[in-house]
Amino acid sequence: MIETGSTANTTSNLLPITAEVTNEDDDTARPEATFRFTVKNISQMKEQVLSPPCYIRCLPWKILVLIRNTTTPDRQQQKALGVFIQCNGDCDSPGWSCYGLGEIKLLSYKHDGEHLCRKIHHMYHSKEDDWGFAHFISWKDLMDSENGFVKDDSITVEVHVVAEAPHGVSWDSKKHTGYVGLKNQGATCYMNSLLQTLFFTNVLRKAVYKIPTVGDDSSRSVAFALQRVFFDLQFSEKPVATKKLTKSFGWETLDSFMQHDVQEFLRVLLDKLENKMKGTLVEGTVPKLFEGKMTSFIKCKNVNCSSTRVETFYDIQLSVKGKNNLYESFKDYISTETLDGENKYDAGEHGLQEAEKGVRFDEFPPVLHLHLMRFQYDPQSDASVKFNDRFEFYEEINLDPYLQEIPKVPAHYTLHAVLVHSGDNHGGHYVVFINPKGDGKWCKFDDDVVSRCRKKEAIEYNFGGKEDAPYLARRATSAYMLIYIQTSQLKYVLQDVTENDIPADLYERINEEMRYEMAAEK
Repeated sequence: MIETGSTANTTSNLLPITAEVTNEDDDTARPEATFRFTVKNISQMKEQVLSPPCYIRCLPWKILVLIRNTTTPDRQQQKALGVFIQCNGDCDSPGWSCYGLGEIKLLSYKHDGEHLCRKIHHMYHSKEDDWGFAHFISWKDLMDSENGFVKDDSITVEVHVVAEAPHGVSWDSKKHTGYVGLKNQGATCYMNSLLQTLFFTNVLRKAVYKIPTVGDDSSRSVAFALQRVFFDLQFSEKPVATKKLTKSFGWETLDSFMQHDVQEFLRVLLDKLENKMKGTLVEGTVPKLFEGKMTSFIKCKNVNCSSTRVETFYDIQLSVKGKNNLYESFKDYISTETLDGENKYDAGEHGLQEAEKGVRFDEFPPVLHLHLMRFQYDPQSDASVKFNDRFEFYEEINLDPYLQEIPKVPAHYTLHAVLVHSGDNHGGHYVVFINPKGDGKWCKFDDDVVSRCRKKEAIEYNFGGKEDAPYLARRATSAYMLIYIQTSQLKYVLQDVTENDIPADLYERINEEMRYEMAAEK
């Protein structure tokens, strides 16, 4: 039985009960911690008692122990011990939330005794700031000496909590991670996630700063608006606004983002940057970073006739449906299609011929954008649907087998970013996990909140395949875009960007704009 809400609002200070919390780590921003609560004089306990706080993600977490009289299925009254985990219980302000996983363990003092363990997961908020079990154990079983839960009239409860960074409370992203987030200004879907990945493609950021924008209309210039967003992300202490960028882009409504997917948005943005860079010192930066080459071909089976065409690409769309992992999707991408029957190839003077049609990769770019086809048209429902099927991807990949020729430099890639969507095709929530320095130390960017996270939160948790999972705060969570950097190019792509890399005229223009904005606010 799980119960929430008012049980944690008060504690009695009249009871002859003492409590001890053991906790070794003093990092209040940590994502997880284990702490214990010892309640003495348990046989005299009448009401409820809270442990001292243990700080996780800068919020106070406490163990709540209470006595409950519950009713058994045969309507008999039964005394029981209730145990809850409380989060931020002393906060009066509404609007905050924090998702947490908890493991509650009633420890047995016996050498060969078994601890009683129960697990919970919950989105804590002002109206439900505790979660746990009103009937954790019956009083009879608690007091049974065979179980060893009580020693010297004391019990010890151990709790392990893993929490995501909170929303709606003071969380200093810059202090805890070194980075800041982007404000959620509504109706921008995937844009914040994508902008963060471009910002952390450091060599691109450096080139964007060097685009001449003197004289550009600040409300219409995409290049200048992006320079400002990058500047603010690099130097601001607080979440950054994007309204000027969306205005310059002409995409100011939800419809604009719903009618174009992330692939289209990225292509339009890179195209605008590439055109603006022409004739400047940074001309060619975009294709140098993102452009790969492939050859599409048609080869007749029975006559000596073939057709080839070399094409460039900035991204690759990979099928998810019916595929187990990234390698299976690449294999499917380069598989050949047979043109026969009514679909024979028109081979000119040779007439209609049976043929093989396909593509071969010639060259992969230093920064590889992979779009996973999570959203596709379903003819049965005549609508776009989301495929949340399990699809595995990896921290390191080798793409040599998918190239026509063995490359001089191995096509080995390191995962740099994972863009994630939760929910269905009608909306949902977008976040991005980024490995900023390419060293396996990941951060989660959830709009204005940035937090450090474990590697498996960035990778394994986003394979999909589960509508609901205890470790996921939202349903139907899965990756829809992956960004890999060629391992041999990591140092080049992720090179340091300093204040000295910003042209003096741009630096002064941005500072002047900031002074104007501050004066306008006053």
